Amino acid sequence: MPSPATRSFRTLLPAAALGVFGGASGYTAYYAEAAAYLSEDPGACVNCHVMREHHDGWQKASHHAAATCNDCHVPHALVPKLVAKGENGLRHSWGFTFQDFHEPIRIREGNRRRLNANCAHCHGELAADILHAGESDCVRCHASVGHGPPR
Repeated sequence: MPSPATRSFRTLLPAAALGVFGGASGYTAYYAEAAAYLSEDPGACVNCHVMREHHDGWQKASHHAAATCNDCHVPHALVPKLVAKGENGLRHSWGFTFQDFHEPIRIREGNRRRLNANCAHCHGELAADILHAGESDCVRCHASVGHGPPR
C-alpha cells in the first residue's frame, strides 16, 4: 500500500500540471486578446499583422458600408458562426505562433465555400441566373469587391 506522502504526490502532480497548463492558456488568451474575436468588430481581425492589408483594402472597397468581416467570412447562424470562428482561430493561432502560413494569406477551400454562400445569401436574387447556371465562385469575377483591388 502506498504511503500517504506518495498518495499526496500522485494527487498534487496532476493538479499542478493542470494549473500550469490552465495558467499558460489563460495568459495566452489574455495576451492575444482572444475575447475580441467573439465580437463583430473588424478591428479584431487586424490583431494579426498579415490581415492589415486586407482590412485596409476593405475600408476602401464597395462593401465597407454594408458588410463586416463576419458578414462575408463566417456563417450567419450563431452555432455555425462560433464553430467557424473557433476552427479558424485555432488554425490561425497555430500558423502565427509557429510561422506556418502562406504570406500573403490565402483563403482556404472551406472558407471560400462559406464566402460564396454568404454572397448568395445577400445577392441571391440578383445573381440567381448565374448561381443556377452552376457558377458559384463569386470571387473569381468579383475579387475586388470585399478587399479592394487585388495586390
